[in-house]
Amino acid sequence: MTIRSLLTGLMLMTVLPAAVAAPPAARAEYKIVTASKTGTYIQIGRDLAKYVAEPAGIDLEVLESKGSAENVHRMRFEAGVKLALVQSDVYQAFLDEAKAGSADAGNIIRPLRLILPLYDEEIYFVARADSPLNYIHEIKDKKLSVGPLGSGTALSSRTLYQLMFGQPIPTANAQYLSNEEALARLTVDKSIDVAIIVAGQPAKLFTDMKPEARNYIKILKLDDKAPETARVTKTYFPATIRSTSYANWLTDDIPTLTIKAYLVTYDYGLQSTVGNLSRFAESLCTNFDKLQANGHPKWKQVRLELPALSQGWRYYPPMEKRLRACIAGQMAVSRTGAFAKPQSQQAPQPQRPCTEQELVLGICSR
Repeated sequence: MTIRSLLTGLMLMTVLPAAVAAPPAARAEYKIVTASKTGTYIQIGRDLAKYVAEPAGIDLEVLESKGSAENVHRMRFEAGVKLALVQSDVYQAFLDEAKAGSADAGNIIRPLRLILPLYDEEIYFVARADSPLNYIHEIKDKKLSVGPLGSGTALSSRTLYQLMFGQPIPTANAQYLSNEEALARLTVDKSIDVAIIVAGQPAKLFTDMKPEARNYIKILKLDDKAPETARVTKTYFPATIRSTSYANWLTDDIPTLTIKAYLVTYDYGLQSTVGNLSRFAESLCTNFDKLQANGHPKWKQVRLELPALSQGWRYYPPMEKRLRACIAGQMAVSRTGAFAKPQSQQAPQPQRPCTEQELVLGICSR
């Protein structure tokens, strides 16, 4: 063998491994739908992207939305959306509509699955500072901002009103406004009497307010002795908006109501998606302490557990299995199970007039 051929062989031995080395695996690119930029959901989504998705090898894009009802639709139909944050009353409303015979609601909600219960979201009933209203049960027949169409706030507002007063909000009294628009209408042109806002405390919308805010707005209180309260607390739960959450402008704690938030996905069967979401579940468990230490304060109220669910509610099996194994300290678990294939991505058009409830849920249009 000549010196030239020997050198050539050595060079090939050096170069060849780099030439044939397998390229690094592409990171999964997923999306999560949250809520408005001033709400709590979007901050929770950013925490999940940073402390859970990133270590799991997933690039998670955090998307704004109108809220829970829109999130259910986008989770079901929008490409790339693999995760959503949804209020429990919105999820239940879709199930109720499906049970009542709505094909649209059934097509949307039945393939969705829960990952983890999160925290309670406070409901703020905001009135002008000079309003004669002081209590939540005094909003009957008042002009209300109930949140945008397609939002969880709109559904919660309508459900609360129906429970309290035994009748729907009069159409002429309901305006479907964003939180920012609602506060402007409340304080500037005074075209509404109360803005109903759902957000986990501390919510950026309110933490950004200055002390002068108390000259313009106040939060109505829950009266636990009112009969309307007794009717509504069968579905919603008493809670407290703490003055420490909004030290700039609140001087006292405010009793109010809450609703539970959930992390939701779809009943995926594609093996690559199952694997990615399983890794996400394990990362959620193993990095949970980082969420509580560094994420939004609401993470401190989240418990890493999977309680029994109401009828019609189901966990996503691959993520449930991984979470239960991790929670129990069994970190090595095989991926098993056959999962349903996604259903048709075309929701049928309704052939009858829409109810107000269907309009709010976004499953019918006039």
